[in-house]
Amino acid sequence: MPEPGGAASRPLLALIGGQIALHSCMAGVRMAAPLAALREGHAAWAVGVLLGLFAAAPIALAMSAGRLADSHGYHRPIRIAVTLEVAGGLCAALSSVIASGGFIALCVAAMLTGAGGNFCLIAIQRAAGRMTRDATELKRVFSWLGLAPALSNVVGPVLAGTLIDAGGFRLAFVVLTALPLACLAWARLVPVEARDAQAPRLPRRSSWKLLEAPGFGRLLVVNWLLSSSWDVHSFLVPILGHERGFSASAIGLVLGVFATAVTAVRLAIPLFAHRLRESPVLMGSMLACALVFAVYPFATTALLMGLCAVVLGLALGAVQPMIMTTLHQITPADRHGEAIALRSMAINFSSAVMPLAFGLAGATLGASALFWFMGSAVAAGSIVARGVGAAPLPIRT
Repeated sequence: MPEPGGAASRPLLALIGGQIALHSCMAGVRMAAPLAALREGHAAWAVGVLLGLFAAAPIALAMSAGRLADSHGYHRPIRIAVTLEVAGGLCAALSSVIASGGFIALCVAAMLTGAGGNFCLIAIQRAAGRMTRDATELKRVFSWLGLAPALSNVVGPVLAGTLIDAGGFRLAFVVLTALPLACLAWARLVPVEARDAQAPRLPRRSSWKLLEAPGFGRLLVVNWLLSSSWDVHSFLVPILGHERGFSASAIGLVLGVFATAVTAVRLAIPLFAHRLRESPVLMGSMLACALVFAVYPFATTALLMGLCAVVLGLALGAVQPMIMTTLHQITPADRHGEAIALRSMAINFSSAVMPLAFGLAGATLGASALFWFMGSAVAAGSIVARGVGAAPLPIRT
């Protein structure tokens, strides 16, 4: 649980450190593998398939990961996650050695590291929720935990790029393979969850029954809209910047200030968690997002785009703690892993499919129209967010 004043406790820091170790490996491989494929002469469509495999495996295995976490707690899923990540890293390293079949090895690496990252995410989010006593602590915990992916998405790609320039792809993949092993050291600081040996074994229940939890379906819709907003921003800012003749550094700076704003709001939430309520924050974030998307096409300079990115980062950065707090309140405690897995499936499916949809729509309608369309969808979806976080009711099983 958090320390007084919202500071992160030792077990929570261990969860954050473990996720950074595992997610950095996956993020590094996800950046380096497409570069390796392109340097080997593979077509752009093949690279698209390769990137899609990072999300495909989590979709297929998420429910198994959630049930495993519910049945065995934190440590067993984490050991499986480390095994998958290390195996994926070794396959990626193997791709730089074998003369033929290197692309297949990269595809296997993508599936294994993607699956390992998802096993890790589900186990860690479930364990973090069980360290708390009330909604305020849930918001604080998931605000701290939300820093891990942001840091990982810096550490992994930067480390991979530096090592590729210094010694080639083989060195980069070997070093990335070693990162998940640090998670095993962090895991020793996470208490083993007590299991009730006398508890009766219940028959397996359909995970889709969780959608009957009051508010859970609405929560997934809200989560999907906001996740898609994040994706559409990452997709369209480079296109919009290129259309206006901005330099690569200016476009990167716009995306960088967005990430900085996300980090800043997640650092601030633990200080004000006791004053925040899930539904108003989610509705406010969606309306702010819609407003930013409405004015983004009129931002004709990098400075104005940067200001839009800051507001959007503050709005979207506040979302995950509220979503995860609500999810833990409206689903049964013994099925939190499955609930997190359903959320993970929705997000990964969106990440795999929406970029293609954005590309087709953007080519037809243009970047500005796509911003306005997405803004309208998010504004309409803010109505769905009303009442999210209400008191939980029992689920029929």
